[in-house]
Amino acid sequence: MASRTSSLKYLSLLVLSLATVQMTLAGDPDILTDFIAPPNGTVDGNFFTFTGMRVLVGGGPPKAFTVLKATLTEFPALNGQSVSYAVLEFPSGTTNPPHTHPRSAELLFLVEGTLEVGFVDTKNNLFTQTLQSGDLFVFPKGLAHFQYNADSSTPALAISAFGSANAGTVSLPSTLFATNIDDNVLALSFKTDVDTIQKLKAGLAPKP
Repeated sequence: MASRTSSLKYLSLLVLSLATVQMTLAGDPDILTDFIAPPNGTVDGNFFTFTGMRVLVGGGPPKAFTVLKATLTEFPALNGQSVSYAVLEFPSGTTNPPHTHPRSAELLFLVEGTLEVGFVDTKNNLFTQTLQSGDLFVFPKGLAHFQYNADSSTPALAISAFGSANAGTVSLPSTLFATNIDDNVLALSFKTDVDTIQKLKAGLAPKP
C-alpha cells in the first residue's frame, strides 16, 4: 500500500523528533554512565538496534486491535534512557480500552485514519477529541484514557511516545474483571448485581 509506506517514512522522521521531546520530559532515574550494558553481553550496534517494527513495512492492517511495543522488555538498550514507543493499529470499529500508564505521560501521533480519544482527570472531568491524520494528543501521566476508531471502513495507525523505558500499562477492564476481586465487592462498587459482574468476567475470560 503506497499510502501506508509513505506514512511510515513520515513516521520515522517523527520518531526522531519525539525522541528529543521525550528525553526532555524523561521521568526515569538518571544513570551515571552513557548506557547500561547487559550483564555478560556483547555491546555493539546490534544492542542499540530494534527490528520489531519491520513487520509494519509493506504489511496490511491486522484484523484486531494490535500494539507493537519498543519498551525496556523488548529493547533492553532503553534501560536508563527514559524513552519508549508503541505502534497502535486499529481496524475499523476497534478500541484500545480504558487504561493508565503509571510511570509516564503518553504523546500519541495519528499517522493514518481518525481516532476518538479521551482521558478523565482526578476531578472526573472528561476531555475528548476527534483526531485526524497528522494530529498529536497528550494523555497526562497516570490518568485513565482510551482510543477508539469509530470509522466503519478505514483502519487507523498511531504511534505513542513515552518518557519512560517502562511506562507500564494498567488495563481497567482486565484489572477489574479478569482478576480475583470478589464479585460482591465489584457489584457494590458498580451498584449492580453479582450476576452482571459474572457476565462481565465471563466476557473477558480467555477463549479455549
